[in-house]
Amino acid sequence: MNTLAKKAKNKSFLLTDKWIIIGLGILGFILYANTLGHDFALDDAIVITDNEFTQKGFGGLADIFTKDTFHGFFGESGKDKLVSGGRYRPFTLGMFAIERAIFGTSPFIHHLINILLYAFLSILIFLTAQLLFQQKFQKETAQYLALGLAAIFLAHPIHTEAVANIKGRDEIMAMLGSISAVYILARKQFQNLTFKDYLFSGLVFFVGLLSKENAITFVAVAPLIAYVFYKKPIQAVLPFLVSAIIFMIIRTSVIGLDLGAVPSGEFMNNPYLKIVNGQYTPFTSIEKFSTICYTLWKYISLMVFPWPLTHDYYPNHISLKTFSNPMALAGLISYIGLFIASIYGILKKKTWAFFTAYYLITISIVSNIVFPIGTHMSERFIFMPSFAFAGLVSLLLFKSKPKIGFLALAVLVAVYSIMTVKRNLVWKDNYTLFTTDALTSKNSAKVNNAAGGVIGDYVKNLPESPERDALINKGHTHLANAIAAHPNYVNAYLLKGNLYFYQDKYEEALQMYNTSLAVDPQYTEAISNKFLALRSAGRYYGEKKNDLSTSAQYLEQALQLQPNDYETNRLLGTCYGIMGNHQNALKYFKKCAELQPNNADIFVNLAKAYELTGNTEEAAIAARKAQSLGNR
Repeated sequence: MNTLAKKAKNKSFLLTDKWIIIGLGILGFILYANTLGHDFALDDAIVITDNEFTQKGFGGLADIFTKDTFHGFFGESGKDKLVSGGRYRPFTLGMFAIERAIFGTSPFIHHLINILLYAFLSILIFLTAQLLFQQKFQKETAQYLALGLAAIFLAHPIHTEAVANIKGRDEIMAMLGSISAVYILARKQFQNLTFKDYLFSGLVFFVGLLSKENAITFVAVAPLIAYVFYKKPIQAVLPFLVSAIIFMIIRTSVIGLDLGAVPSGEFMNNPYLKIVNGQYTPFTSIEKFSTICYTLWKYISLMVFPWPLTHDYYPNHISLKTFSNPMALAGLISYIGLFIASIYGILKKKTWAFFTAYYLITISIVSNIVFPIGTHMSERFIFMPSFAFAGLVSLLLFKSKPKIGFLALAVLVAVYSIMTVKRNLVWKDNYTLFTTDALTSKNSAKVNNAAGGVIGDYVKNLPESPERDALINKGHTHLANAIAAHPNYVNAYLLKGNLYFYQDKYEEALQMYNTSLAVDPQYTEAISNKFLALRSAGRYYGEKKNDLSTSAQYLEQALQLQPNDYETNRLLGTCYGIMGNHQNALKYFKKCAELQPNNADIFVNLAKAYELTGNTEEAAIAARKAQSLGNR
């Protein structure tokens, strides 16, 4: 009898809400603790490191809340239109600015706050889900189900992009604001609500909306909750609706009614383009729809078995699909099935139907069906919808005996946790992320281009060695893959040209820069790098190959691009002087003197050039000038 009482006491100790909350908090921290030493990565540059407003700290808050989210990165140049749709997500950007002002430039604090917010979100999910489940199940069962839901959500590896990547905080905060709003109302079972309840619920939901627009789907989720779990009047959704209306008014006043217009013909922002006779052509309607169905199935498969994961699903990691593809067909059938089942289940107020309907509602906004989002899919897009997957799995696990359910839950959470901790390592920095995910998204133009770029940044300062050569060849392979997927990818040609430049292969580098400029004649980076390649080629052939004629040809071409570059004029003067063409040498040294009138060395060269052309008077003047400058 005493033994049974002791066991009962232990069970009660372990499964009190207090210890579940502590356990979820500890698990959340452990899962992502290995990101605390990570650098900034991926889109962190857009919202933090290279964002003018964020870097101003408190001084940037006014601009953050009155301009497009990407404005601080792209500036006034209009480049913000290169990405699909406008974005008004000032809340998390404001958080980053405040953190920057208080804690400085280290990424540590940003990562720490992401971890703490995510752990808190899992706790809030547990508390909210428990309130909902208590309307359908006994208190003990409701607790088990809520624990299962929260633990699965917390450990799921597909959330690594939202947590390990600092920029992903917009997903966390959108979900946190939405769930908090539900929790405030659910505490009172959606009845006898006071003005304060409505106000606080609306305010926290408004925070979610200001974090990311996909929170707006809770305007539909809230009445679903009220209907399925509480059977209460529709006025329970008033705080969601009012907040959404206010948000849309503010958003429209700041960035206009921009819901995702795609720049015409821009492959990296419109994945539904194909190459026909060398031209980018839109998918047919059936091709687009079947490809969307494929990605929707991909979301389901990644929630069930999240491997392999990648941050990049751009073309052609996901390419054109037709319904002859089994996964596209499976996507169509499964979502039709989910829709029909949801309608049937909701009418009967089934708990499982809430989760299937919730999934369809929250996935809709990132599905490319409602409006284009600029890419096929992304793991961060499933952050909010995956709440439904966790709920359905929890219902399945605890359908029979709790002991079996807990055992299965422990195994699932353990497996997911290991996968999460391992996946976190990939998010260390851009180099690790891009070079790793390029092995998964082998045909993606974007990540192959990014991998080639970070390899180029890494090798340019390395001394010559077999290892350096191997890395450069790896970079060439990635960039060739990017170009194969996107033949008009100007940045890929530029980066490939840079790799050739680092190898002193100037002809090949120039060919890449010229190809890039053939696609976009105004591409300033290609123009600038072409100039550097021409000037460096001139120096290389003159100093290392002693081929002065070829050297002069390259330098003359470089001068056409930047006539006032001092070093190019100096090299040309030196080259022609050695060749014995003293008139040309004099011309370029005179230009150098105009560009740098306080440079003693150039007047020494100028004096020599005058002397060799027989102008002794000017030679003497230049020599005195050189002497006076040298004595300063």
